Amino acid sequence: MDQQPYFSAFGEILLYMLAGVLFILVTLLISKAIRPDRPNPEKLSTYESGEEPVSSAWSQFNLRFYVVALIFLLFEVEIVFLFPWSTIFANKKLQAATNGAWGWFSMTEMLVFIGVLALGLAYAWVNDHLDWIKPHPEPPDFKSQVPKSLYDNINEKYKTHQKPEQGNG
Repeated sequence: MDQQPYFSAFGEILLYMLAGVLFILVTLLISKAIRPDRPNPEKLSTYESGEEPVSSAWSQFNLRFYVVALIFLLFEVEIVFLFPWSTIFANKKLQAATNGAWGWFSMTEMLVFIGVLALGLAYAWVNDHLDWIKPHPEPPDFKSQVPKSLYDNINEKYKTHQKPEQGNG
């Protein structure tokens, strides 16, 4: 007798997805329960990619962060393409079946690919997109309707509710 599978293929996928979500939730809850809670002004400050926060988040910032991120993505994608290429290029059976022509073709193809990427990097370099000049951001000239004393009261109330720092050990 043929036995029917207990779960369909979609049921197995759903089961794996539920197990994954459950694993993530349990891991996050356990880490929240056992981690130390020691806030201090440095940890509570805004993280600005290594820049000291000057004012509110609505001020000007260096747009070269985007350029660096795009160049990083460009070379990250290059690495993603190089890994499968290297495994196929090293396939001895494929090279033997094509009498070595496959090796030269794939090597030429990859050199063209890396050349195009190097050309893009040279273009960014020549046009000074990689030079990092720190701007001097100025806080925006915004007049709030809310008096500064209300903000100060809220900040003082928050400072009094913080836990005292615990020593190491």
